[in-house]
Parts: sequence; C-alpha cells; structure tokens
Amino acid sequence: MKGPRETDFAYQAVYRYLTHLINEPVSDTSVRLPSLRQLANRLNVSISTIQYAYSLLEKEGRVYSVAKSGYYALPVSSINMPGSGNDLLETVYVSARRPGMLVFSADEPALLQPLDSPLLLLERELLRQYPRLPQPPSQPCGELELRTALAARYTTSPVRCWHADDVYVGADLRGVLEILIVVLGLKDAVVVVESPCDWTILRLLQAADVQVIEWPVQANGSLDVERLKELLETRPVRLVMLSSGLSVPRGSLPPDDNRYAIAQLLEQHGSWVLENDCYGELEFEPGGLRFRDLLDPGRLIVFSTFEKIIGPEAPYGYLLSRHFSEQLQRHFLLRSFRLSPIRQKAIARLYGNGRIDQHLQVLRRLLKDRKVHMTQLLQERLGDALQVVDPQGGATIWARSLRQVDMRRVFQRLLKHHVVIAPGELFSLQGLHTQHLRLSHAFGVDHDIGAALGLLGDALRLESVD
Repeated sequence: MKGPRETDFAYQAVYRYLTHLINEPVSDTSVRLPSLRQLANRLNVSISTIQYAYSLLEKEGRVYSVAKSGYYALPVSSINMPGSGNDLLETVYVSARRPGMLVFSADEPALLQPLDSPLLLLERELLRQYPRLPQPPSQPCGELELRTALAARYTTSPVRCWHADDVYVGADLRGVLEILIVVLGLKDAVVVVESPCDWTILRLLQAADVQVIEWPVQANGSLDVERLKELLETRPVRLVMLSSGLSVPRGSLPPDDNRYAIAQLLEQHGSWVLENDCYGELEFEPGGLRFRDLLDPGRLIVFSTFEKIIGPEAPYGYLLSRHFSEQLQRHFLLRSFRLSPIRQKAIARLYGNGRIDQHLQVLRRLLKDRKVHMTQLLQERLGDALQVVDPQGGATIWARSLRQVDMRRVFQRLLKHHVVIAPGELFSLQGLHTQHLRLSHAFGVDHDIGAALGLLGDALRLESVD
C-alpha cells in the first residue's frame, strides 16, 4: 500500500517543501523564495501547482509577493503560531495545515472526487501533440480556447449570451476579485452582500475600504426584499452581490418567487449585480433558476473558479463582463498572471468533450450521500445542541448552537483535540453569526467523525454561557 505522502496531491507536497524552505533561514530579514518557474522545474510539477501552494502560504501570512519581483518568506520570528494572535481566520488557516488535524472547517468539495488525474493526462497528451508549441501572442486575459468554452457554457439564449472577449481568466479567484474591486472603483463605495458570506470575499472588501452592508439570508433561504428596497432607496449602493443559486456556507436556495421579486427590484433601480457562481454547479438537484437568468446581462458581472469542481490543480479564477473591457484588459495585463496555456487548453477540452458534466454527476451524488450521512449523525448525537440547515448542495453544513455559547472558546477547546471548526463570526464583518459554525461533510472514510462530533458536543456544553 502506498504511504500517505505518495498519495498526496501535488500541491500538498509542494506546500510541505516550501514550508521546510521557509523554516531553514535563521535570518531576521525577509528571504526571497524561488520563482514559480524555478520551482516547477526543480520539483517537476506545473506552475499552477506552485502558484496554489504559494497562495496557501500567502493566506497564512507566511509569505508575501512583490510585483515583478517574486515571493518572499517572512522571518520565522515574525510568524504567529496558532492561538498566539487575535486573528481568528489566520489561526484557522494555520491550524488546518498542521499535521494530524481533523479539518472540520474545510470547504473543498472536489477533494471527494478530484478531476486532477484526467486533467493532467489530457495535459500530457496536449504536450505530446504540441511538443514545441510556438510562443503565442500575449493572452493576458487567459487562453482563448478556455475563454471560448466558458462563454459557450454561460450562454443560454440569443439575449443572455457571452463571447470570449467577455471572459477574463486569472491565476486564482483572489487575484481576479482584487482586479474587479479596482476596476469597479469600490473603495469607499457601498456594497450589499448576502450574509453569511465567504470570508475571502469579506476580507478583500474590508482591505479595499469598501462599505459592506450585510443582507442576512432568512431561515427559509430567502432574502428580505423590503430590506433591499430600503437600502436601494436610502443608500448610494454601488453594487449588490448575490449567489447565483446556492447560498454558501448555508447551502440554501432562495424560493423562485423570492428570486423573481429581487430581480424585479434590481431591474427597477438599474443596480449593478455581481453574481457569485463558485458553487453554481454543486446543487444536488441541478437545473434550477440562476439570478443571471432573470437579470439584465448589461448590468451583470459573474465570477467563479474551477477549483471547487476540478480540484487544486485548476486554481484559476474567472469573470464574465460585457463592460469595462478596456480597464479589465489593462489590469489583467498589469497583473501579469503567468498561466500555463496547455493547462488552460486541457480544462477547455474537459468542458468541450463533456468530461466536466460526467464528473459533476458523480461529484454531486457523492456530496449528497455524505451530506445525508453527516446530517443524520448530527441529529442523532447533537440534536439537542445544534440546529442544522439541511444543505441543498456544496460540501459544508451550517449550524446554530441552541445554547448561548462562546464559539471562539469552543474553537480553541477543539484545537487542543486536533479538530478545526469554522466559527460563524468568520462569515460576517458586523458581528453576525456568533452562535453559528460551519462544518465540512466531505471527508474520507478514514476519519472518526463520531468521535469528533462527541468532542464538539462536549465543547458546546462546557462553553455554554447560560
């Protein structure tokens, strides 16, 4: 049987290698790390894999990037160990990558059924087919074949159609969103977002000095139309961000009549809408309405990533927009994303030959089976402690403590037992969801989930503040 390190994903091996590299210097000054290309050649992996490993370390605050210079490691003495600082998100990130941790905080649906192997196989075939591919003209917005495939996938009618020139592909979702924030001029602007909201998005908006107004998802998955109307009439709202269908981390779907009412209101006010489609393919029962099916495409921008459905070997982020073409092209050119054209072509072929759709059928079924199993366990073991939202898709479960608890202390108590949860406060900038937590249900069979749930129940009881 292969050892665990032999069966790891490539990015995990690269991550470990870089971790050792970072820990080697004894200097108190920052140390420049090898370039993406140098490491790709040294470790015999793709540049995309190196980029993903670096992005994990950057999120953890262990490295930082300098435009046109590269990546640098922070001195070991300046890196906070888990629990030593006040940044809860940093503690979650760092703790989740310590050996031997059960990462209940994860949101990695594709790891149940990654498409990495078919992707890399197709990439090797393309490399054999084009052994000396001539240097193509600069494509700062992504490989044309991939942009064409995405435009076709999002086109649903002669009116709601997209073209390759409307599609922009970047190294990862974070980089794409950073460009979008600049192009849309969101600094000091008012943006309405669903709440709970992905912490990466919230932190990006916060760092850009965006005035975020959180719009809570209601118990039945709907959004308060009257609240949105009030905001649009009384505040200078620049942008409204909506999930395309599935609202993650809750995993809920708004009723169709609620979607129609929201779309009608946004149309009346001529509002710009940013649609989050990262989980649009992960509904257990696909084929439902998307907000983009109801909104004016001329006032709509869509963003997503391949990582949630393909896996970590496809970390690219992308967006679709009919407007701001000059500004978007300029900023993608300035960012100088270094994307493998062969890897992008391989992803495009997976869409073109139907392999993505076949894969999604299997992935959705696996995710639904794990969801059913996890919700049953939660009901059996923690039914008196947690109220669970039954998710309609995705890889996570959103739950509220039925007791008043200090969820940070629950988190810290579980860390001592090598279990990482995601406290609900991470999904808000305004102190919402402090009695909530997000749990992953996309685990391998080798984890003792029952024991972990027992520890969670003990922590909730011990940290009750009633």
